[in-house]
Amino acid sequence: MSPVFPMLTVLTMFYYLCLRRRARTAARGEMMNSHRAMESNSRTSPLNAEVVQYAKEVVDFSSHYGSENSMSYTMRNLAGVPNVFPNSGDFTQTAVFRTYGTWWDQCPSASLPFKRTPPHFQSQDYVELAFEQQVYPTAVHVLETYHPGAVIRILACSANPYSPSPSAEVRWEILWSERPTKVNASQARQFKPCIKQINFPTNLIRLEVNSSLLDYYTELDAVVLHGMKDKPVLSLKTSLIDMNDLEDDDYEENNDCGMDSLNKKLSSTTLGEEPNNGYFDKLPYELIQLILNHLTLPDLCRLAQTCKLLNQHCYDPLQYIYLNLQPYWAKLNDTSLEFLQARCTLVQWLNLSWTGNRGFISVAGFSRFLKVCGSELVRLELSCSHFLNETCLEIISEMCPHLQELNLSSCDKLPPPAFNHIAKLCGLKRLVLYRTKIEQTALLSILNFCSELQHLSLGSCVMIEDYDVIASMIGAKCKKLRTLDLWRCKNITENGIAELASGCPLLEELDLGWCPTLQSSTGCFAKLARQLPNLQKLFLTANRSVCDTDIEELACNCTRLRQLDILGTRMVSPVSLRKLLESCKDLSLLDVSFCSQIDNRAVLEFNGSFPNVFIKKSFTQ
Repeated sequence: MSPVFPMLTVLTMFYYLCLRRRARTAARGEMMNSHRAMESNSRTSPLNAEVVQYAKEVVDFSSHYGSENSMSYTMRNLAGVPNVFPNSGDFTQTAVFRTYGTWWDQCPSASLPFKRTPPHFQSQDYVELAFEQQVYPTAVHVLETYHPGAVIRILACSANPYSPSPSAEVRWEILWSERPTKVNASQARQFKPCIKQINFPTNLIRLEVNSSLLDYYTELDAVVLHGMKDKPVLSLKTSLIDMNDLEDDDYEENNDCGMDSLNKKLSSTTLGEEPNNGYFDKLPYELIQLILNHLTLPDLCRLAQTCKLLNQHCYDPLQYIYLNLQPYWAKLNDTSLEFLQARCTLVQWLNLSWTGNRGFISVAGFSRFLKVCGSELVRLELSCSHFLNETCLEIISEMCPHLQELNLSSCDKLPPPAFNHIAKLCGLKRLVLYRTKIEQTALLSILNFCSELQHLSLGSCVMIEDYDVIASMIGAKCKKLRTLDLWRCKNITENGIAELASGCPLLEELDLGWCPTLQSSTGCFAKLARQLPNLQKLFLTANRSVCDTDIEELACNCTRLRQLDILGTRMVSPVSLRKLLESCKDLSLLDVSFCSQIDNRAVLEFNGSFPNVFIKKSFTQ
């Protein structure tokens, strides 16, 4: 290889560091002033009595392990006093998120990550809790009962969810944050992070979690909010600033959710007074573009204010082909979208997940943005975007003719008629409808017109009346389907499974967890194994009827299997599992929790013989 390429890499990184430093230097003074104001408010008056309260209700969340029509393993268990704590273990009365570990990122259904995601944003799920009284928070305690360590960020909101009129201005403030860390113990603990004091009272707390380092699902029992009714008295005997807060990688995180001045920076046209652009004038246009690709969105906005040359580069639509706005959910609003419009005419991937709630984004603002920026969209992420209504989906269907991926996960406030518009997106290859209120008629229409679908998620879609009809349509129309999530579908039978297996031979991933109407005695699982040799992931979670015959059929026919969940079965023996482990050389995850015939001794033997397989075994409490 020519020595030019290593030199080009070194040069690129050098200029990247220069631009990064240049974009941030101007903002240092602002940040130090904000830290001084924050630190001067750190002492409370002894006359101000502390209020201690548990969450009154759960107002929003991104996912949960439980059913929409049950209390077992649902986020609703976080409301009220503890049900389990200080006991440790797996209890149905706790709150559990849908995923853990890195297994879901290794599935065929996993989406590619967005570029330019700031390193401080690593949240995967969230839950928002409302409390009875507004207080100035002094502490937030999280009662974790199983596999603790998932909570990585705690935020407070100025809006009162019980106020009869919406707040004119809504602010989110980070109370505490930390990068994901491994907690080796799985026992219960009372997590008591040291939180930052804020200058407004709150009764709305948000927990954000990252479960990627956990060996199993984390379980949360309750959240305790400590605080003062009156604003704490100012203290002058405090340090002005913690120098650790000035590290570059943490800058946005400590600056009021990372977007305190986004709209100002997006709209600013003031440029630097420098007479020339230094060595940047001598660099090829393409190389500067390559260097700028490493900058986060806030840095790109700051850099645009330094000189005309870099302003031109920072406004180039090619810098916004992959636009991830999810990390800035706490500040993104209609004004932000308006300022971004002119730069995003070529955007192909757009992530607006978690954004726009509590009036931040209006239907009109979203529609204006898509009318200008939707023509080239290929991928649109809108998970938990509760501003969406039928008009928004109609706009998507009209303005995004090339759309191939649409994620509406946990958009549970969307009215059922809104989903009819998705059928117009005939080029869809990925559709995520987890925890939505889609009805059977709309879904049948989508399946009929969107025959290019390769990935389909229908987990916890409780409004569908007959999953056998849906499975039959999938088998008839979606011949290219590779992954299908039917988690907690309430009424699919062996007939629906037969239609799926015969009509979708390319299936690599199938989630049938918590589908109570499927019975191994009908032969449905054995037939499925014989007809789907490409299976890499199969979840049969909580199906008590899975037996040795099913496992042996998988071992014989599905040798590419990587992940298998048979939690809860009483009919599988160590003998059949050994056959599976010997046959499926790529197996990396095997969940045999609560499988009564698989004891600790068998798991230890398997671990010794098959060290590359993560074998999970939990026991009933």
